[in-house]
This record gives sequence, C-alpha cells and structure tokens, in this order.
Amino acid sequence: MHMSTLTAALLLLTTFASQAAQSDPLPAWNNTAAKQGVLDWIANATDPAKGTFTPREKRHVVFDNDGTLWPEAPVTFQLQFAVDEIKRLAPAHPGWKADPIVQAALNNDFQAIAKSGRRGLARLLALTHSDIDSSEFRQRVTTWLNHHRDPRYGCQYDQLGYLPMRQLLDLLRANDFQTWIVSGGGIDFMRVVSEKMYGIAPQQVIGSFAINTFALNQERSEIQKGMSGAFFNDGASKPAAIHLFMGQRPVAAFGNSDGDVTMLQYTSTNPDYAPLGLLIHHTDGEREYAYDSHPPASGKLVEGLAQAKQRGWVVVDMKNDWNRVFDPALCPGAP
Repeated sequence: MHMSTLTAALLLLTTFASQAAQSDPLPAWNNTAAKQGVLDWIANATDPAKGTFTPREKRHVVFDNDGTLWPEAPVTFQLQFAVDEIKRLAPAHPGWKADPIVQAALNNDFQAIAKSGRRGLARLLALTHSDIDSSEFRQRVTTWLNHHRDPRYGCQYDQLGYLPMRQLLDLLRANDFQTWIVSGGGIDFMRVVSEKMYGIAPQQVIGSFAINTFALNQERSEIQKGMSGAFFNDGASKPAAIHLFMGQRPVAAFGNSDGDVTMLQYTSTNPDYAPLGLLIHHTDGEREYAYDSHPPASGKLVEGLAQAKQRGWVVVDMKNDWNRVFDPALCPGAP
C-alpha cells in the first residue's frame, strides 16, 4: 500500500510538471523580468477590457534578423554566403583575381573585407547577387544552405534560429499579431529562409534591396536582379521602409544593435497604442557570442542600451534570460 501511494504521488507530480511545461508559452526563457515583461505586454495588448488593448488589425510587430533571430557573429550569414559564392564562381572568372576584394574573399580575410567598407561589400554583392534572375538566386541560396555548415556549431545555417525568439514569434501569432522582419540583410536572401525558419511569409520581409528589372523571353518571364538604386535598410532607413512596405506604425519592435534604435524609437512613440521595445544583449560567450561596444563584425550596441534605460525598453540578457539559445532538435551540437 505504501509503495502504491508513493507511486501515485510520483505520477501526480510528473503530471503537474508536464502540464506546467505545456502551459508555459516561452519554455526556452528563464522566469526573469524580461520574460514577464513580454508576457504582461501581450496580455495587456489583447485584453479588450483594458485601456492598453490593441485591435487585431493594428497588431503589427517587427523583428530585426541578424543578431535578433539568428547569429550575426563572427560574420553575418549572408556575407559568408557571398564569400563562399566567390570561391565557387572564381575559377570561371580568371579576371577576378586582380580584384582585392575577391582576393580577400578567397583568403577568408574578413578584416580586409570589413576595412573595404560599403564599397567593398557592394562589390561582393555585385559579383554574387546581381545579373541573375531571382529564381536562380533563390536556388543558389538554397543549395548553399543545404551544403554548408557553421564551423562552430556544425549545423546548417538555417538551423540556427534562436529558439526563444521562435517561441516568441509563435506566441505572438497565436494572439493575432502579424510578424514582420525588418533587417539590413538582403530582402531576397532573407525571403528564402523566413517562412521555413520563422513562419514569416516572404511578403512580410523588409530588407536591403536594389532595383530589379522584368524580362519576358519566349513566354518565360523573370525578374533580373541588379545593383542600381540600392537601398540599405539600416538605421534611419528602417522606419522609412516600414512606412513604405507596411503602411502603419508597429506596436512592438525587437532588435539587438544601434542600427535598430530608430526602429524602436519609431515604434515606442506610437501615439495610439501601448507599444513594446525589446533589445537582445549578446552576453553569452559560451553558448553564442558576447559583445556590445566592440562586436566581431556588426551589431554594436551602445546607444541602444542608453535608450532602453530612458524609454523603458526590455533588455534581454542572453546569458541569464534564456535557458536555451538554439533548438537541440535542429542543432544537437550547439551548447
């Protein structure tokens, strides 16, 4: 009888623990102030009895991508793609060897690429992202994702979305929020992965872009990628792009760097609804990377931390606020 009672008690405790885990919509988040702040905001925004209620048609929220939804260190994944494409294409273009930026890519000299600034980056993009149709570009990105792995984690790059942020995206959509990406990454590059990784449809992705052209050849139509009229979607360009593509002010914005500050300012000064601003602070050098004022590549975060104190934005401490960074089901080798 005693053993039966003990067994029943253990089963009951296991059931309660299982139910508690299922009832937690953000299980990869620790029970800290950051998590509670997000949950409270969602509850207040969706409760019609409160003055903070936001109608469904106004529940638009925006997320940066690099450093917010997936890593941007030691280099952004799109830059790694461009470098790998240079290596793949260079044998067919012997004239490229005289180009310093090509040499830097062939030698994995990311410091030289960084020193070349936007001009060098534009050259890399011109060689790897233009003069091809959009379908071919999509196929190139897909092939790269399927055959290249992150050297640190040993997983495909599209398996390295942050698990806590993916859970947050799901929770927001379950509460009738429309989720958008607003990032400095290339719009066509991100659209290849956005739906599979984050459940965000391609038409809800805003990124850097150039003017493409339409061509009709023997009844086959295509969009040809080019480099003219390039728009770099970072800093003050983000609110302008949100206005252009979305047509309304978001009620929540999520970022991780000073390049996201204006997007959070634009959102947090929404005069009609109670908005949320949130920044990811990369503090976990063991499971990911630790940086703010001196990032390995992009993602400097100094002004954003100061603005967060002033404006009441939530700051997520990756080391202390997340109990998992990556999904072990997708990337078992990640810590």
